Amino acid sequence: MTSDQRSARGRPRSEDARTAVLHAVDDLLVEIGYSAMTMKGIADRAGVGRMTLYRWWPTKAHILIEACVDDAREELGLDDGTDAYADLPAYLDALVCFLTSSTAGLAYRALLGEAQHDQQVATLVHQHDLFAASASRVIRTATGAEPGPRAVAELVGPVLYLVLTGRQPTRDDIGALATTFLRTHTADDGAAQRASTARSSSRPASRRARRSPT
Repeated sequence: MTSDQRSARGRPRSEDARTAVLHAVDDLLVEIGYSAMTMKGIADRAGVGRMTLYRWWPTKAHILIEACVDDAREELGLDDGTDAYADLPAYLDALVCFLTSSTAGLAYRALLGEAQHDQQVATLVHQHDLFAASASRVIRTATGAEPGPRAVAELVGPVLYLVLTGRQPTRDDIGALATTFLRTHTADDGAAQRASTARSSSRPASRRARRSPT
């Protein structure tokens, strides 16, 4: 059952309280890390009651995944009508920034680590795919085909691998990944070359003004 379903059965959630809770998990994640974070600590930092917190979210992982979903939707979206072959490296650049420079990305990486030994968190991460919608959209624009899960994995997976193994992907890495993807999924070698030289567009900051991890 999702947090939205839980709240629908009880008192409607206050958006101000929800925002305070999401900011609280951001701050605590940076300050003390995922393992030391508790529901009591989140409630105290947000200024809400623990019963209220548990009524809306059953665990801290549910709060973090909701925060991640919100920010991924904003930070990884692409404007309509842009150049398809500039979009692909721009998307990968935004993905790198999300994973390495935002608190939401730090939260998602913490959840991925926790998912390796906590089946409940693993199920939660599986149920909330942060990248499928945005990656599918940019693939559809660039290739003209309807992407499946494998195509999404081939686009997003290499960036995740580089980040999770401690390497900061460079602009050259992004261009090479975009080129390889297009050569695999289109017959237009010129398109791949344009992707490799396209400059990534700037990305808007999250509306919740998340603090970058230090």
